[in-house]
Amino acid sequence: MNLRPFGTTGMQVSEIGLGAWQLANPDWGIDDQNEALRIVQQSLAAGCNFFDTAPGYGRGRSEDLLGRGLEGARKDVIICTKFGYTPEGVENFSTDNIRPILEGSLRRLRTDYVDILLLHNPARELMDGRTATQYQELEQLKKEGKIREYGVSLDWKVELETVMQTTDSKAIELMYNVFYQEPRDAFSMAQERGAGLIVKVPLDSGWLAGRYRGTSTFSDVRDRWSPEVIARRGALLEQFAALVPEGTSLAHAALQYTLAHPAISTVIPGAKTVAQALDNFAAADNQLPDDVVRAIDGMWERELKDNPLPW
Repeated sequence: MNLRPFGTTGMQVSEIGLGAWQLANPDWGIDDQNEALRIVQQSLAAGCNFFDTAPGYGRGRSEDLLGRGLEGARKDVIICTKFGYTPEGVENFSTDNIRPILEGSLRRLRTDYVDILLLHNPARELMDGRTATQYQELEQLKKEGKIREYGVSLDWKVELETVMQTTDSKAIELMYNVFYQEPRDAFSMAQERGAGLIVKVPLDSGWLAGRYRGTSTFSDVRDRWSPEVIARRGALLEQFAALVPEGTSLAHAALQYTLAHPAISTVIPGAKTVAQALDNFAAADNQLPDDVVRAIDGMWERELKDNPLPW
């Protein structure tokens, strides 16, 4: 697994990390903790050193499983977790809540520090360091060695610009994939300010892996999509598939697309099984041709820029 610099922080991260939202998470219809531990351990063996989690993933189970699975390898990995929601799913972004939430994460992760702590998709006013007090507390936690870097998990270009312009954040987690390219024009600003970029949802919840079609139905967290949205996703998937080089899987092409941008430090697809995780990591073995990257950019400009898919 190739490593990339995480901005100017001095951290080196695997090009493909592990998004741990799905680890034995009943919200995804998964409850096999032994398989979850195998996913973590096989990810390590494959050269993955970046692990992304949050207190609310599986009601604290994701952090607990990572703590167990990474025991003995702590100094060799980068752990990113978040605050803003309790393990029970209660929203609380108050500055006074940062330390208690972090301490709970540290207990579950079986560590005395995390490498990255992110505000977990807060309201936009909390992304403005000129008025939000959370960043002062994050700086204090950094001085104490409880965290190495901090930042925000966000979705939109204007949010990335606000965080970069008003805070000292060096870690940004953002939506970016074949179907969603809106924040891309602000990537250069993040590079200039030395921030590492983490791509979340790179497979668009499984669509870009080719697992679903326009007639698919869902019973888990993805049941929010209407039949019309599902049909449109299916049609867009066919357009994407027509651009993928022969011999390259859709999932690999989607991950290689996100990695093609030089500002990206790491991409964090989730995995329900060991086989899925290992297949995701294998995407880093090759690169998507430049002309294919440009064609995918063009598809977004033509089909999605002015008419985005609902999340």
